[in-house]
Amino acid sequence: MTSGIKNFKVDGRAAFTYPAFVFYELARFFVVASTEMQSVAVGWQVYDITHRAFDLGLVGLCQFVPGITLFLVSGHVADRFNRRYLLMSCYVGFATCSGLLLFVTYRGAPSVRSIYAVLVLLGVVRSFSGPVSRALLPELVPEEHFPNAVTWHSTVFQIATILGPAIGGLLYAAFRGPSAVYTTALASAGLAVICTTFIRSNGTARAREPVNLSTVLAGFRYIKQQKVILGSISLDLFAVLLGGAVALLPVYAREILHTGPWGLGLLRTAPAVGAAAMAILLAYRPLRSRVGATMLWCVGGFGAFTIVFGLSRNLVLSLLALVLVGASDVVSVVIRVTLLQLLTPDHMRGRVNAVDMVFIGASNELGQFESGLTAGWFGTVPAVVLGGVGTLLVTAIWAWTFPELRRADKLTPSGN
Repeated sequence: MTSGIKNFKVDGRAAFTYPAFVFYELARFFVVASTEMQSVAVGWQVYDITHRAFDLGLVGLCQFVPGITLFLVSGHVADRFNRRYLLMSCYVGFATCSGLLLFVTYRGAPSVRSIYAVLVLLGVVRSFSGPVSRALLPELVPEEHFPNAVTWHSTVFQIATILGPAIGGLLYAAFRGPSAVYTTALASAGLAVICTTFIRSNGTARAREPVNLSTVLAGFRYIKQQKVILGSISLDLFAVLLGGAVALLPVYAREILHTGPWGLGLLRTAPAVGAAAMAILLAYRPLRSRVGATMLWCVGGFGAFTIVFGLSRNLVLSLLALVLVGASDVVSVVIRVTLLQLLTPDHMRGRVNAVDMVFIGASNELGQFESGLTAGWFGTVPAVVLGGVGTLLVTAIWAWTFPELRRADKLTPSGN
């Protein structure tokens, strides 16, 4: 009995027995915490300058446009050059963006245009860091421990997403402005760069493919052939595109729930609390079967809990709804990322992940723009509620359109 409990605990933390994975996740923790605390400051600062929900949507659009423009280049770069050096360069880029936001704020009376300009540069950095980071992960652990690595990968992300907004909101309130937030974000990104220097991957040398239209578009062709992957990432695209309410949290914090920057930090943290708790549970109780149906049910839950949040006028109920939104979302993330990485050959992971990052970027950054736009048309609450209803409809349509996804059984290279 004691041996069984010990093996259970060891298996649950298997990915952390590999030093490269540990340093990789430490670096990722620091950079995600940096960008998350920074996002709280940017959202509050922009809304404080303009007092328009539409401008919060532009915050997402500024970061999305570079990704959709550069993803073919970034994916090919991730497959052609050393991924560790590329990742280190991207983390230097994140630190640079934090420094620029600090400089813009330090000059006094910042214009929203200067903030948008830095966000465009941040979008450029993210367009490269996403494919590179995702493609590097399978090189750090053996395939048999990769599902465990993906689960902890998501857990670390969620913990950073919990702490980042909370720290950002507290610093903004305590120092009455964003300067302290941007300074802390800069230091955190610097720590990420240091941790990256200790990563040693086990990846094999990749052949240098010629740069032409065929090789650049190989990621698209591969995803089109793999119906399970196509169904899972397109479901994530439309569900979060419609159901994401993150861009409107400053409006909820100030005008609906009547809290300050600390309340905004709690609201941004709540989804990550639910996601982190669920991810830790999945690390020790991994999904064994019916992963496709589980993903569909959880995306449906994401939409339903978004509706609850949209209608709530109570801070505690709103936080609980966002916790459940995060818990539902992380299940689909673990399933999608694991299947995507295991089904993709190493020499194509950069390009395939670049396409996937476009879907993620569209569902997050473009989703923020969509939320700001619909809020300007219909009002904040109707925009969030209609988005949740749209997510439920998309889930039902995808369950019928992609039977391969619905029937997917196990998190294995074959998916069955």
